[in-house]
Amino acid sequence: MAIAFVQNHQDLSTDRGYQFKFLCDHCGNGYMTSFQTSTLGAAESVLRAAGDFFGGAFARAGQSAYEVQRMVGGTAHDHALEAAVNECKEHFHQCTRCGKWVCPEVCWNAAANLCKGCAPRFEEEFAAAHAGAKVQAARSQLQDRAAAVDYVANVDMHGVAVAAPAAQATAPATHCTGCGALLGTGKFCAQCGTPRPVAAPTACKCGAAIAPGTKFCAECGLRIG
Repeated sequence: MAIAFVQNHQDLSTDRGYQFKFLCDHCGNGYMTSFQTSTLGAAESVLRAAGDFFGGAFARAGQSAYEVQRMVGGTAHDHALEAAVNECKEHFHQCTRCGKWVCPEVCWNAAANLCKGCAPRFEEEFAAAHAGAKVQAARSQLQDRAAAVDYVANVDMHGVAVAAPAAQATAPATHCTGCGALLGTGKFCAQCGTPRPVAAPTACKCGAAIAPGTKFCAECGLRIG
């Protein structure tokens, strides 16, 4: 007996009866058929139960029923499968191009009379491509924005501390300490001849700080003043 059925199916039959699960060849959605009780299986259960209770002839009858079911179970199983296929046929469409059985709710293109694997729906493909393009564009724009930001401006790649900028020396005096006259650019006061006061430097040329009264730089050895 030749029976057509979907590629993805599960046989849930037992010695009590027959039941099958049919799945869409594309998405895996499926349907489970109604349970078909096995007449011989039910009779066997009764005889086995009687055999366990009474023993003897009932036990032998139960074993005989089991052997009969083994002999005719193939045919009974085929009939049950055929009935299950007929029960579930309305829930699947077979694509004439690829031969797969697919569910009409998700994987069937009714306009093309083919499965969506062979004839994709334009609206769905366009929507998916549109969403994908927006995601890719957003990622590209984020990368461009991130590349425009300097995240390492304060990082010294040489592994040494960056010297602080040298402190500015104290501004030269603008008035004479002897007579109070306004001083020019000379070293002495033009009114009384008092020498212009010289401010002690607060930083060396190398950038190191200089304490008052220091004669030599402790970092580079340069003479101060």
